[in-house]
Amino acid sequence: MPPDVLDQEIQQRLAKYGRFGVHLGLERIQRLLADLGNPHHQVPVIHVAGTNGKGSVCAYLSSVLTQAGYRVGRYTSPHLVSWCERLCLNDQPIAASTLDRTLAQVEAAIAPDATTPTQFEVLTAAAWLWFAQQAVDVAVIEVGLGGRLDATNVVDAPLVAIITSLSREHWQRLGPTLADIAGEKAGVLKSQCPAVIGPLPPEAEAVVLARAATVGCPVVRPARAQLDPQGWAIFPSASTTGAPLPCRLPFAGAHQLVNGAIAIAALRSLREQGWQVSDSAIQAGIAQARWPGRLQWLTWRAPDGHADPWLIDGAHNPAAAIVLRRYLDDLQGADGAASEGTRLQPSPLVWPVPPTTTWLMGMLSTKDHADVLQALLRPGDRLHLVPVPGHDAISPVALQNIAWTVCPDLAACTPYDTLAAGLAGASSDRHPLKVLCGSLYLVGHFFQTQF
Repeated sequence: MPPDVLDQEIQQRLAKYGRFGVHLGLERIQRLLADLGNPHHQVPVIHVAGTNGKGSVCAYLSSVLTQAGYRVGRYTSPHLVSWCERLCLNDQPIAASTLDRTLAQVEAAIAPDATTPTQFEVLTAAAWLWFAQQAVDVAVIEVGLGGRLDATNVVDAPLVAIITSLSREHWQRLGPTLADIAGEKAGVLKSQCPAVIGPLPPEAEAVVLARAATVGCPVVRPARAQLDPQGWAIFPSASTTGAPLPCRLPFAGAHQLVNGAIAIAALRSLREQGWQVSDSAIQAGIAQARWPGRLQWLTWRAPDGHADPWLIDGAHNPAAAIVLRRYLDDLQGADGAASEGTRLQPSPLVWPVPPTTTWLMGMLSTKDHADVLQALLRPGDRLHLVPVPGHDAISPVALQNIAWTVCPDLAACTPYDTLAAGLAGASSDRHPLKVLCGSLYLVGHFFQTQF
């Protein structure tokens, strides 16, 4: 069966459960996994929670452990183009035919008298089942939403639990304050299981560390790496006598110095537990990691033949928008020389970079629109707004109204009915710095329809 037909079958299978939405809780997934023979009990796990940075950390970990010779599963969300991206073995997505067959096995195990699982629970069960069938040595599992009641949080003793960062996102489900959200994220910390905790706001840090102390969870707080003049990230040794570890980070943005440090701290924890992960495997795996759609440069050619470099990024919440803004500030303030954030992945632009930006954006209706726009926009910017097809998105006109309120000195703010029309409008600006952002689903739609 052709891959596109299989993708449609997979979509149809999962669409039946999409109407049940997000319904946090472990009862349904625990029963479903029990009816499948508890495959998650066969899979050693690195569990990765946090607001931002989870995907990059998962990509680093999976790539390094693959380089070290292990059989590595990886489960992440959301996908950009295909559902198959979410389940990987040694960084290769599951075949569509295999995913379809695995989902059918999961569906067959749903008891008639059971509460219908959510879409994410069905897919998570399929990931556990496939990883067990593939006899992976370790699975890198990204939390879907929160932590304590997330469908991935069925593991009693992860090899390492990670919390990358915390900010106020999904507060409608996780609680209105950072402390509330931190309490949910800290649910991935388990008794006597090591944890790596990234930099957190003080209010969140207090909650997470209190949880770690309560369950007896040893905590590592990795030091941020430094960037040398040649663009090498220098990670401090875990001991006072060891040598620093230089690595080439493949992703742009100074925040990757933190994400890389978190991943390396987790890998060193595995090494202390007897896993064979050499420094050379860490260096090679970090350098070869791939995580598309996040501060990614590419060239898009307009129908008239004009080609522009575009920066592609999700930037779907305020914290991610701040990271993107800092990267752009690095570019626009570089004065002919790359700064720390841009040396990690050189820009295709020629310095000096103009101080204004052409934006192409679409956002889901549930996001903090004003906060994201406030972080990103500057007077004189040109903003082009598009829908996010297939998702509950804020209308471009509604987003336009918010944008004018947040930044009344925009040079232009134009809504469009389609991504193609928005791309054409943004391309006509002939401005050297163009950015598509606001939603990973929009990024996926861009990849699917334009490449």
